[in-house]
Amino acid sequence: MANPVLSRPDAFAPAQTPSTYAQAQGPFSQAPWQGAPGQTADGQAYGQTAYGQAPAQTPAEQATYGQPPYAFPPTPAAPADRMTIDDVLTKTALVLGATVVVAVLTWKFFGDNIMVLAPAAMVCGFAAFIIPLIGAFRRSVGPAFAFVYAVVEGVFLGTISGIFEMYYTGIVFQAVLATFVAAAATLAAFHFGKFRLTGKVQKILLISVLAYAAVALINFLLSLAGINLGLIAGMTGRVGALAWLFAGIGVVLAVICLVDDFQFIEAGIRQGAPAKTSWMAAYGLTVTMVFLYLKILRILSYLRR
Repeated sequence: MANPVLSRPDAFAPAQTPSTYAQAQGPFSQAPWQGAPGQTADGQAYGQTAYGQAPAQTPAEQATYGQPPYAFPPTPAAPADRMTIDDVLTKTALVLGATVVVAVLTWKFFGDNIMVLAPAAMVCGFAAFIIPLIGAFRRSVGPAFAFVYAVVEGVFLGTISGIFEMYYTGIVFQAVLATFVAAAATLAAFHFGKFRLTGKVQKILLISVLAYAAVALINFLLSLAGINLGLIAGMTGRVGALAWLFAGIGVVLAVICLVDDFQFIEAGIRQGAPAKTSWMAAYGLTVTMVFLYLKILRILSYLRR
């Protein structure tokens, strides 16, 4: 709704002088003044100005009168234009929630069909592996990119969770619970224990994550050719030391990545990052949570042997 005063065409018109006011009003404005008793002919009793005259202005008011709006200092950016913890939590709930919904639907429709689950898990797993690498080198992440990842990752999670559940009943619920417990413990250590990463540790973490991803990709490609490096054990059988080590390193990296994500969000809020940055924060948290869930799911399957 427009302001009823500012919406008038003459809202910011200059004040009229007595002569211009009289011309605008016509001959009826020329009638002699019939003031109340005690008033002068010009109506200036009790310090009042003549009818139709604007109050006298001081030199400072005359200097500033009629100045354009841009003469005033710019208004600071509104809080809505800055990233807040509420924005991050809301967008994380949307992206992570979309991933979970797609995973549940995929599991519901294809959960008992291994002929569909296996190839779907392979294709979507490869796509879900590549998308985070693309996102790691992007300057910004918007809602479209985040939700594309959520759909692809959701299909992969639904298929891989269905396969694990076929071999180990109840393991998916255990993995989900353990993932959120680990994330909550990490957040508590970050908030209350003031656990932070130095710049050097962050660089080492980045190199470690990229190296881990490269080794996992090589192992995946070799597995397609029937070559097993022993880094990931099958669904049944003995678990080697390399498989335990590789899964354990994955969990450690995922937890440290959570700390790095929390630190990124904290720094962004403190420095007044734009609101759109919250999409990148939500995307990063979702990637890390999914990574942590997959590693915990793998370790639980080893323990269930």
